[in-house]
Amino acid sequence: MIEQPENLVYKRVKFFTEQTPSLRLYLERKHGYFVAKRVFDIVTSLMIIVLVLSWLLPILMLAIKLDSRGPVFFKQKRVGFLGRIFWCYKLRTMYINREADIRQASEDDPRITRIGKFLRVTGLDEFPQFFNVLMGQMSIVGPRPHMNADCNKFANAVSGYKFRNLVKPGITGLAQIKGYRGPTKDFESIFHRYQFDAFYVRNANFWLDVRIVRKTIAQIIGEVFTRVFKSKSENKVSTEEWNTPSLKTIQN
Repeated sequence: MIEQPENLVYKRVKFFTEQTPSLRLYLERKHGYFVAKRVFDIVTSLMIIVLVLSWLLPILMLAIKLDSRGPVFFKQKRVGFLGRIFWCYKLRTMYINREADIRQASEDDPRITRIGKFLRVTGLDEFPQFFNVLMGQMSIVGPRPHMNADCNKFANAVSGYKFRNLVKPGITGLAQIKGYRGPTKDFESIFHRYQFDAFYVRNANFWLDVRIVRKTIAQIIGEVFTRVFKSKSENKVSTEEWNTPSLKTIQN
């Protein structure tokens, strides 16, 4: 269990979780937005599936099969809208292991395969979730869905944490574009993610969704370029170190 420190950060949790609006009032107030959001989800997910996944998915499936043994897809029970459990689909990025459903992946996790690292950096491992979106279990934008074990653990740490379940979970969200991606290591990281998720639930609108999608695409492109140039820089340094005068003398 994660401890709740008696400090200013913990006191702010109560501010964000008190006076939670009723579900009925919330849905009535945002009815028009949810209709537009669902139309956007259906149209966009269909376009991605037909125009992108129809040819990209077979290539990625082959790459995963050649890289390591195991199934192409990884499915896991996640907590969705109003706490409903659903099967969330991803491309497999890890070797088969017994901790997949209880332990979050870290940045240099040895369980991650070679192709898995590429899929995670580019976000391509999340693309099968467009099928979840099409089925109505997820949305393109919303709080990221948690494993059931994590959801219960975070709810014990932060009062009112399940307030974020008032909207469908998303492929991307406000917390993610604010830099909160990857594993949650301590109370403050859990709280800050919840803070952005709660802000999104309270202020969700169509144009905010568009901004989050645009920012997500920009971040992925930037991350890919950063990794490419970093790799080239490391290779250059490695070559220069090898070609030092002392090593040249040894080679000669």
